[in-house]
Amino acid sequence: MKIALSTDHAGYAQLQQLQEFLGRLGHECVNFGPAVLDPADDYPDFIRPCAEAVASGSCHIGIIWGGSGQGEAMAANRVKGARCSVYYGPATAKQPIDADGTAAADAYEILRLARQHNHANMLSLGARFLTFDEAKQAVAIWLETPYSVVERHVRRVSKLDQ
Repeated sequence: MKIALSTDHAGYAQLQQLQEFLGRLGHECVNFGPAVLDPADDYPDFIRPCAEAVASGSCHIGIIWGGSGQGEAMAANRVKGARCSVYYGPATAKQPIDADGTAAADAYEILRLARQHNHANMLSLGARFLTFDEAKQAVAIWLETPYSVVERHVRRVSKLDQ
């Protein structure tokens, strides 16, 4: 799979590690930067080209880093066709049963739901909230989760891209 990667200064160190990790899994990575660590950089400058690569189809998916991941996801989601979810740590569902009667499986269920129900094609990680091992596990789960073909999910996602 061809994966677009990007960050700002907050995720700079982790991005290189992530690229190496994904390469070992057999994925091709396109790094949209930054090329050097600059604490004064602005995340939209790097995230937007990454999201455009995903939205255009030149990359299959994108994984981005930021301090919380929130601003980066907002920048990505401004690109039509990019559907970016945020992950900054394990979350346990307060409601143990999903609307379709499925029991919440574990603390990483939010990652699966973002892929299955929302067809997330980008994942934004919060560098200030995750260890690299937690991020690797999150990315692995996210990558392994397929999109749902349930009609209501497909219908709802198609409305996002209009």
